[in-house]
Amino acid sequence: MARKKKTAEVQMINYGEYEKWDREQLSLPDFKKLTDRVPAELDREFGYVLKISKGKGKRITFRIEHPGVKDEAGRVRPPFTGEVPINKNEYLFYLGDSVFGPTIEDKIGPWRMVTYIDGEQVADKTIYVDPV
Repeated sequence: MARKKKTAEVQMINYGEYEKWDREQLSLPDFKKLTDRVPAELDREFGYVLKISKGKGKRITFRIEHPGVKDEAGRVRPPFTGEVPINKNEYLFYLGDSVFGPTIEDKIGPWRMVTYIDGEQVADKTIYVDPV
């Protein structure tokens, strides 16, 4: 008899605005404010934190659909994507971005952030970057 594959348990702990995140650090950014709207100001960090239980050995994939962020040549970039292994049974995962330069105009609008575990969607949140 085949063993049933365990399903990870996922809870969105918070979402909104965070302190600037040092992506080189292992710790999560500090939470500032629960909101789905942030002002379009340089270095504003936004996103969400998921608490994942029973996920060890599974893989997180994510996609951030931005409002039309452009590359250096002025072309709209594809959605930001990535993959992260879950290496603990109790795991905290931050998915987010920031209003980055050199311009902010192409950062204004909806930022849809979607997270999957082993191909199954477990979180979907849109945060709006509003003009100041």
